[in-house]
Amino acid sequence: MPTDRTTLPILLAEDDLEDQTFARDALLAARLMNELIVVQDGQELLDCLRGTGAYAGAPPSRPGLILLDLKMPRMGGLEALAEIKNDAALRSIPIVVLTTSGVDEDIARSYALGVNSFIQKPVTFSGLVEAIRELGHYWFQLVELPPRDGRI
Repeated sequence: MPTDRTTLPILLAEDDLEDQTFARDALLAARLMNELIVVQDGQELLDCLRGTGAYAGAPPSRPGLILLDLKMPRMGGLEALAEIKNDAALRSIPIVVLTTSGVDEDIARSYALGVNSFIQKPVTFSGLVEAIRELGHYWFQLVELPPRDGRI
């Protein structure tokens, strides 16, 4: 039986507080009701997904979508992406890189590591709202997502 997709959380890996606020506001403006979980860097992202580190004792998070910035402290987005896509329990979670980088090398490396989409952050809030609206429509209305338990 299909899951109500509004119950699937979106996990945002973003270290910039202003960008976190813009993402929250854009989700509301785009009328996406999914819970937004925010982590500050790649290591915290992995801990959240695995229920380790600061998230030890809590059930691992299984988001419907990960929005991933590339430039973060401690562990960057590309390193976290590589770990997620090399982990059989996590690799089926859709990941969209949402970053200011438009560098060809970052784009190529992201796809080589298994990212589902790469989006350069729009420069205006209205552009971000539209991008989030389209992401929400695509990932939570059009496509079939993998089972939440990650099994094939």
